[in-house]
Amino acid sequence: MAQLWGGRFTGETDRLAYRFNASINFDKRLFHQDIEGSIAHVTMLAKQRILTEEEKESIVQGLQGILEDVNHGKLEIDDTCEDIHSFVETHLIERIGEAGKKLHTGRSRNDQVALDMRLYTRQQVQNTDALLKELLGVILAVMEENVETYMPGFTHLQKAQPVTLAHHYGAYFEMFRRDRQRMEDIYRRMNYCPLGAGALAGTTYPLDREYTASLLGFAGVTQNSMDSVSDRDYLIEFLAALSTVMMHLSRFSEEIIIWNSNEYQFVEIDDAYSTGSSIMPQKKNPDIAELVRGKTGRVYGALMSLLTTMKGIPLAYNKDMQEDKEVAFDAMDTVKDCLVLFTGMLRTMKFRKERMAASAMKGFTNATDAADYLAGKGVPFRDAHAIVGRLVLYCIERETSIDKLSLKELKEISDKFDEDIYMAVSLETCVAKRLTTGAPGPEAMREAIKQYRICLES
Repeated sequence: MAQLWGGRFTGETDRLAYRFNASINFDKRLFHQDIEGSIAHVTMLAKQRILTEEEKESIVQGLQGILEDVNHGKLEIDDTCEDIHSFVETHLIERIGEAGKKLHTGRSRNDQVALDMRLYTRQQVQNTDALLKELLGVILAVMEENVETYMPGFTHLQKAQPVTLAHHYGAYFEMFRRDRQRMEDIYRRMNYCPLGAGALAGTTYPLDREYTASLLGFAGVTQNSMDSVSDRDYLIEFLAALSTVMMHLSRFSEEIIIWNSNEYQFVEIDDAYSTGSSIMPQKKNPDIAELVRGKTGRVYGALMSLLTTMKGIPLAYNKDMQEDKEVAFDAMDTVKDCLVLFTGMLRTMKFRKERMAASAMKGFTNATDAADYLAGKGVPFRDAHAIVGRLVLYCIERETSIDKLSLKELKEISDKFDEDIYMAVSLETCVAKRLTTGAPGPEAMREAIKQYRICLES
């Protein structure tokens, strides 16, 4: 059992306790970050004349050799070492000898793991942002093609007013655009280097922390050594943002599941993102949408787990903080998989436009416009509201819609109705006259699409 802290101990660690304490089985994914951070660290040590140039070159070549061998399958990361840091240092010493023992000069595993996790999370933030951008591109493409594709808008899952598919998708564009903004905020706040903080109180070596930070692409260095090794705020923020992404994906998935149902039949999900039934041959199930919806709770769980882990930890580092990784890694992987699959499903999904428009007409989504019509004829809106309410009840009793009634029937309810009522309550008119910013009217939507395109291209 390779351990870097054995000098203080004379007895063997219990095997179960060793396995319980070890993190190699999950922190091995920090391998690249550990090598990257170590190369930057020894480069700085040589610059500060803490190491000689020869020692630095030997260490860097050794680290690069380990990296290459692992990448090409010549060296396996196994559980004979306690963690990824022990693995790298043990193999470095085996390869280059005494110089390898100087790798850890001016560094603790506390600031080392803090660095590795920041480097890894920073990359995950960028990867998630790229996937969100790809999803937004698919959403925008649907919007551009469906500015005049009419469908019912809902409140309380009841048909409310007519909108367009472009307008409906635009709501999700806004959600996922805010998710990208959260990624940008998190990246900016977390992009500071903790290396050099030591175990908790810095080091007596004359380190140039700013130089190390610049080598690793950080905006600067962390300002308090105790906070540097015990901070996981950035990770909590990222998990909170990922939970919000999943909430948005889950809402969208729920709608697709509803739209895919036999009752609605608004969409046809591609076979690649559907499955059948083992007993019912007619079934085509929206499994990907359902799994995205289901995995949302898994990501929420990661956030709650880390919040709970951190809530009672005194300064500075405590072993509890090792529990940040497994749940965080799982959440990051889950969200990326969900974004890739959801984007593919959306890209290949077909729309039944005529059925969507027919559904909007059958649900009295033009009732508000009928009331507005009467108000335009001088009827007080509250009275117009009551008149149209009676009109809707009349239609329900006869299983028809407002636009299907004869002018005679309409006038029996209010003499203010005239021939122009039919144009006033058509889906095209109901949508087209809504021109305020953010509304579904074609002009408003084309302007929104223009702004969204600029947003994606920037």
